[in-house]
Amino acid sequence: MIQITILAVVLLAALAVGILLRRREGKVRAGASIDASEPARAELLAAVGVTGAGPTVLHFSAEWCGPCAAVRRVVANVTGQLAGSPQPPQDIEVDIDAEPALARELNVLSLPTTFVFDTAGRERFRISGVPKDTDLHSALEPLTAAA
Repeated sequence: MIQITILAVVLLAALAVGILLRRREGKVRAGASIDASEPARAELLAAVGVTGAGPTVLHFSAEWCGPCAAVRRVVANVTGQLAGSPQPPQDIEVDIDAEPALARELNVLSLPTTFVFDTAGRERFRISGVPKDTDLHSALEPLTAAA
């Protein structure tokens, strides 16, 4: 009887931890206050195409990442909807295995991870997991308006 009680407590604790961790997944969070003018960061971002010419959605993926296909669809859909904006967003996908230095610099700890950069190349939002279309659209839309 004691073993069954212990097992039940452990399972409930694991369930609670899982629920807490999943609550953050797919949420659009404000980006870290990182100095975008830092030369190493700017150089790494420019190498993958984040030039500051307009708002950019940068998403990390890998061939072996299942949920990354869903992120591709969401980002393509939202950037397509905003393509007629005064400053249309750029969609950049980066293979984490090909760009480990950039992933380290941006503290990418899991896949998929998506970033939204403004026209000045500053990180505005970070999304861990698959973003919702409406949340990504709401984050990008103000950045696509004419300055």
